Formats: sequence, C-alpha cells, structure tokens
Amino acid sequence: MRAFVITGPFEAGVQEVEPPVAAPGEVVVDVRRAGVCGTDVEFWTGEMQYLHDGHAVFPMRIGHEWAGAVSAVGEGVDRSWLGRRVTGDTMLGCGRCRRCLDGRQHVCADRTELGIRGGRPGALAEQVAVPARFLHPLPDEVDDVQGALVEPGGNALRAVRGADLRPGDPVLVLGPGTIGLLVAMFARASGASVHLLGRTERSLAFARTLGFDGVWTEDDLPDLPWRAVVDATDAPAMPARAVDLVEPGGRVVCIGLAGSPSVVDTRLVALKDVTVVGVLSASGGLEGAIAAYASGEVDPRPLVGAVVGLDRMADVFGGERPAGARLGPKTHVEIGGARP
Repeated sequence: MRAFVITGPFEAGVQEVEPPVAAPGEVVVDVRRAGVCGTDVEFWTGEMQYLHDGHAVFPMRIGHEWAGAVSAVGEGVDRSWLGRRVTGDTMLGCGRCRRCLDGRQHVCADRTELGIRGGRPGALAEQVAVPARFLHPLPDEVDDVQGALVEPGGNALRAVRGADLRPGDPVLVLGPGTIGLLVAMFARASGASVHLLGRTERSLAFARTLGFDGVWTEDDLPDLPWRAVVDATDAPAMPARAVDLVEPGGRVVCIGLAGSPSVVDTRLVALKDVTVVGVLSASGGLEGAIAAYASGEVDPRPLVGAVVGLDRMADVFGGERPAGARLGPKTHVEIGGARP
C-alpha cells in the first residue's frame, strides 16, 4: 500500500509499504480522510521532542487525525465492526497499569501513540491498524471531513471542560489556530462569551468570519474580567500572560506546547487563587466531540482550508499553499473516497 513516510529531517515522501494485518484485538481501517497538525510538522523538521528522548525514531509513518471504514478484524474482535465508519483515539495505553485501569490510558507510561510514539504506524496511509478498544463509531450525521476533525475536537472539548465555564462567562482563547478555534467553538456552544487573541492578520481575518464575540491583538485587547484564559499557542511566554490576564479565582488552561520551557510566577498563581489545568490528548473528549458534530452544535468543517493527496504532502510540509486553498488553518489529506 501507499504511505507517507518521513525518513529524516526535511526528508519525506510516499513509499510502497506492506499493508497492515489485523492482529488479535485489532482492526484494519481503510483511511478516507486524515488531518495534518503541528506535531506532524515537528516530526518533519526533526524538532519533535519524542525524537530526542527516544520515544520515536525515523523512519516515521505519521498521522493521528483520521476517519475511515473497518475492512478487516483480528482474532477476538466483534465482526460487527466490519464496514463501519470509525475514528479512534491516538493514545493507546497498555490496558494493565493503574492509570489505564483508572481510565487514564492517555498518560500510561507504556503507551504507544498512533503515528507519534512507540513505532505505531499512523494514518497518512491507505490503511492503518488500530486496537479495537480504541475505536469510536461515526454516525451518519458526521461525514469523513468531520470524522478527521474529531481528534483535535476532543482536545478542544477537554480544554473547555477544564475552563469550567458558565453561560455568559467571558473566556479568552490565546491563538486562533486549529485548536484555538475549536476551543472557541466548543466554548461558544457552552454559552460562554468567546474572544480570541492572535498576531497574524491572516489568522485573525479568518477568525473574524466565524462570528465570535471578539477577535483581538495585544494592541486592542479589551480589559474584561476573563473567567478563563486558554493558551492554545506554542509561544513560551503565553502561559505567564494567561495567568496575568485571568480574573482572580479564574482558570488557566494550557493545551499548547512550546518548544522550550515556559516560566510562570507561581506567587501570582497563588495570590490570584488561579486554577491551572493541563490538557494532554483528546482521550475522554472524543465521544463528546462526535456528539457535538452530529447534533450540529459545533461544525468544524470551515477550518479545513486545503485538501491534498498523499503525493502532495512533502510540498505542504515545505510550506507550499495549494492552489485554491481557503483561509482555514487545517490541511486535510484525501486518501480513499471520502464520504461527504
């Protein structure tokens, strides 16, 4: 089968590889749509931390935002999965340790991560193998485009839950990228008054088309009593900025990851009685994201600005913007015949 493979920093392309076989407890999925995120780009540049601490090695087969249909099942898997449209969790815990047994498989010390950690091949390929216990069925109301946005949506939903918002609460989202915009969408669905803070005119212009209560730069950010501030950036200084901006007694949610350590004055955290919440992965948010998409409460599809084939992936990583691309920040890869 054809798969996109990163062989080293700035070296990648489509290769012919052996197709997966459904091992006991696993299924094989024919991938229809997959998304590209910042983690994938960091593997291409060689900056991804897992490459430096031994959790990942080249060659890498990336891709952890996906939707497809089950085409084969392994021993011990219910055959009713065959033919079903699905997506799945990225964080594949061992299933035996205390964290997994406590429902925290996303922080299992021995986890693999699809297309990211532990050598588990990802979904930027014609097929991907996934343990059946990590599958999530997609209802007819959720098309393949939305299905490939469930994983980032689950992350965003968990961030909104961490913000503990009440209807009407003003919330500020730092960073109008894919995750920040999804956080804003889920926060709006909860009834909050949603504002975003960004830097580039292109991203701000797109965010303004989505109808949020405010889209700002540092120069014109209003002085509002932010009940919560969500950092969805990769800027090392922004967690401290979030603590500075949040209303005393409020919440700061950290879902972005910087390439270097962020310094936060914990004296200010204590004196403002701020709750700081970290979010790792969509685990625990996937079902909620699917339900929100299915009901129409949240529609993430406008975020997809470009759709390419596997053969164009190296160009996309190299910074090429496909002809006809819209303003949306997310790039999708159409691999099989995507279901509209």
